[in-house]
Amino acid sequence: MNDTAFGMYTISTDPARLDAARIHHWLSTDAYWALGRSREKQDLAIAGSLNFGAYDTTSGELVAYARIVTDHATFAWLCDVYVDRAVRGEGLGTALVAAVRDHLVPCGLRRILLATEDAHGVYEKIGFQTLEHPGKWMALGLQ
Repeated sequence: MNDTAFGMYTISTDPARLDAARIHHWLSTDAYWALGRSREKQDLAIAGSLNFGAYDTTSGELVAYARIVTDHATFAWLCDVYVDRAVRGEGLGTALVAAVRDHLVPCGLRRILLATEDAHGVYEKIGFQTLEHPGKWMALGLQ
């Protein structure tokens, strides 16, 4: 991915730029879906995913994160989308998810899925919709 600019931020898939400690802190202490997640588990998740970071262009500091689990051919799962509280409300979350979508378009995926309790509006802005037939979907909860 070429870096994408959004105002004073740069969105990148460069894994060398990620701040894994910061990502773990955000998710394990402030994200309802990942509270208490261990650093080891988070590092494994990062290693097995396509990661997107948004960085302040002045300081280089990571200010938002998202990851994709995908085969790059048929399916993708968008997860762990987090925007630092200090920069929320600027449209960065929407820009980050749009960058993820745009990056995946050339793969010709059938769908990108996600789960959210509270950010439907963010995702609807870039084309996500609730499932038309949620009764078709099943989940196996192991923990």
